[in-house]
Amino acid sequence: MNIRLLLPALASVLLAACATAPKPLQGQFAPITPQQGLAQTAQGQSVRWGGRVIETLPGADQTCFQMLARPLNSLGRPTARNNDASDGRFLACRSGFYDPAVFQPGREITFIGRLDGQQSVKIGEYEYTLPRLAADVIYLWPEQTQSNLPPPYPYYGPWGPGPWGPRWGWYGWW
Repeated sequence: MNIRLLLPALASVLLAACATAPKPLQGQFAPITPQQGLAQTAQGQSVRWGGRVIETLPGADQTCFQMLARPLNSLGRPTARNNDASDGRFLACRSGFYDPAVFQPGREITFIGRLDGQQSVKIGEYEYTLPRLAADVIYLWPEQTQSNLPPPYPYYGPWGPGPWGPRWGWYGWW
């Protein structure tokens, strides 16, 4: 077999493997948003929701997370970086202790679970009803860091400026 045909096929398979959701987040889920999750007909549905932590509330036997819902990308990670895009709020609860020092406000989490009713919470002086998710999977995404440094030599290719190769200019080699 010709190696030139094998390499592109192998490269495409490897790239496709990189573009899948993490194993715990894979599966088929009902296309229900947290706003639609308040409907009685949605109860018991299996969903994959995510967003940014507003508050982590450890209890005696479970921990609940109040979340600001965000749309998820194809990997299952919350996508919106600005604070304007939101699908509302929701509560996700799971048995056990999850440390609020790790699950801090602003961290991105994706949950898989089933809709388990609704719960009223007070946000300021406003009484707000949130859909409640009984979480089977909690996936805390690694924090993304952003550098304010510009890339080195943004106008140069890997071999210097232009098609002439490394360090070649109008006056010869530099």
